[in-house]
Amino acid sequence: MNQPGKKFLWGLAPVIAISLFAVGCTSGGSQPGNAGEAPAGAGTKEPTAEQPAKPELKPYEINMVIIGNESADIPRVAEEISKITKEKINATVKLQPISFGAWAQQVNLMLASNEKIDLISTSSLLGYTTQAASGHLLPLDELLAEHGPGITGLLDPAYLNAGKINGIQYAIPTNKDMATQGGILMRKDLLDKYKIDVNQIRTIDDLDAVFETIKDNEPSLIPIATMTTATPVDMLAFYDPLQDRMGILQEDSAEFKVENLYELPQYAELLDKMHEWYRAGYFSKDAATSTEQPYDVVKANRAFSFFNVIKVGSAESQSIRTGMEMVAVPLTDAMSATSHVTNFMHSIPRGSEDPERAMMFMDLLYTDKEIVNLLNWGIEGEHYVKVSDSVIDYPEGVDVKSVGYNMNNSSFMFGNQFLNYVWPTQLPDIWVQTDRFNKNAKKSKALGFTFDATPVRTEVGAVTNVIEQFKIGLETGTLDPERTLPEFISRLKASGIDKVIEEKQKQLNAWAGAQK
Repeated sequence: MNQPGKKFLWGLAPVIAISLFAVGCTSGGSQPGNAGEAPAGAGTKEPTAEQPAKPELKPYEINMVIIGNESADIPRVAEEISKITKEKINATVKLQPISFGAWAQQVNLMLASNEKIDLISTSSLLGYTTQAASGHLLPLDELLAEHGPGITGLLDPAYLNAGKINGIQYAIPTNKDMATQGGILMRKDLLDKYKIDVNQIRTIDDLDAVFETIKDNEPSLIPIATMTTATPVDMLAFYDPLQDRMGILQEDSAEFKVENLYELPQYAELLDKMHEWYRAGYFSKDAATSTEQPYDVVKANRAFSFFNVIKVGSAESQSIRTGMEMVAVPLTDAMSATSHVTNFMHSIPRGSEDPERAMMFMDLLYTDKEIVNLLNWGIEGEHYVKVSDSVIDYPEGVDVKSVGYNMNNSSFMFGNQFLNYVWPTQLPDIWVQTDRFNKNAKKSKALGFTFDATPVRTEVGAVTNVIEQFKIGLETGTLDPERTLPEFISRLKASGIDKVIEEKQKQLNAWAGAQK
């Protein structure tokens, strides 16, 4: 098999990124965030720009709508943040959490009703382009130039531009890991037991012998645990998905050629490998329908490994999730694509009554360490205690279940994650390593391009239905690709995927021309 492996461009499409809410968005550790001494260098240095005091400004309350569950002490944390913002921009802050499950319906209703929202979490995963196209989000270019010096001085322009649609800035990406790669996490106890050298694993073909060993010697274990929201094939992507995989860009596409992923030989080869593994018993029989999270299956001592995104601290993070020491082995290059940069952003809705003040506060989320850590962890001495200048832990007698303020592993959603404190379970130099990870990652040639599906929304809906019908079965090996892949492709074409690709090509060409 001609293994895609190291040469292919990794892009995190929505189906993968959504799964991160379950599999772990953070770069490492059980606590929701990663910090450490931020290294010097573009995009990760601790910013020095701050909003000057604005005594001439009238008092104003900023309503910040965020993804998260209600916590008892949210009003108290907002009050502590307000003490800082009142002094700096003469504004108080209200935090309004909405659960992930209720987010889409509730937020769309709020935006359509033009409710007073000053700052909102937006994402390419959650309808950001539709929200912008519907006029619900304000253009930020002038606001950013006038009131966002900390943001513009911090973010790499390539990442900042990813928040633009048709050349207009509608959102600001959070400053976090800006790239990702695919790989596999495996139990260290079994790797040691059978003397498996992970340094010899460079492609998925190298995993054949590993899974065979586990299957033959550990009959009670599933060699590979899977999930329906992100398949092993998703984790081995060899392209920039251009947001939705309905037309992708390969790394070696010199002319920005948009192609049908499902017709590519590399995709067929991956499906053949999945079917081979399924027939060998490396997946569970219900791989295409199981709703269990892979880390839970490993935690229950029913599985050996699972495919996942690999980032700095992934092994540590998943070791805590599974309760077993895990080893992370990357199988693709680290790559940065628009869909990963834009999976967590901040926007200012049209319902804001003071967009200038909202942008001033947004700028503080990227520059003010005290505000960022209040938003992420709560009040020092109550919700956490300092172990050192940069390391924090829960107070005695308090844990993740009993703490009065808990943003549910979502610190990657807020401003500048490089300002976060470190938890003892995390790598002490995680931000130094993440900085290196970001800088060494390849950037997609289409980084910053955002597809507007409005002209082909009917076709996108029809194609989506076909993908939902075939994709999981094929990519977990349950369906025989020799018989099913041609039908899948035929149904995609009948549903209009060629028209979607044509429209995407047109928009990509226009975007590429504007970059020259």
